[in-house]
Amino acid sequence: MTIQPTQTLPITTLFVDIGGVLLTNGWSRKSRALASTAFGLNLAELEERHHLTFDTYEVGKLTLTEYLDRIVFYQPRSFTEDTFRQFIYSQSAAFPDMIDLIRQLKAAYGLKVAVISNEGRELNQYRIDTFRLSEFIDFFVSSSFVHFRKPDADIFKVALDIAQAPIEQIVYIDDRALFVSVAEGLGVRGIRHVDYETTRAELAALGLRV
Repeated sequence: MTIQPTQTLPITTLFVDIGGVLLTNGWSRKSRALASTAFGLNLAELEERHHLTFDTYEVGKLTLTEYLDRIVFYQPRSFTEDTFRQFIYSQSAAFPDMIDLIRQLKAAYGLKVAVISNEGRELNQYRIDTFRLSEFIDFFVSSSFVHFRKPDADIFKVALDIAQAPIEQIVYIDDRALFVSVAEGLGVRGIRHVDYETTRAELAALGLRV
């Protein structure tokens, strides 16, 4: 009896990160350095307070107001919280080529597309609304929504439960090698996003061509 080779199943589902893939990072070290200059803050103190409390904000246990009270407004300032909040929001920008690529692949192959991201609720919602991500993203597994954050494998397990797709038909795209590795440890194929061209080529190699 001849054993036929196992047929590779087509990709039906994309998991993607937001920051570093579809958009710039929402509140990066570079942005905090800019904020320290613009608002006259001590950068070393800002960084220390940020690192001590930001994870708590990202898993949805603090509001943005509470986070800012801890890192900036623990003492009187000459500017308002709203001014500082708007500065944070202004740091977000799109990567149009990547957004167009995901949109085109979804339209061409009927893909289910989900986001798995570490983002605080208010910033995440601002980015979803401003860049119209819900037009092509089917569901969002954001750390502040589900109370797990990468690299905790549980955030990926939540996405897998919601997606209800065979694991061998899912691809995850992230710019962080560690997060890709965690997803791969669960059996999800991963693509380490470096730039548009290489990610497009890796997706094409999996049968997703535009």
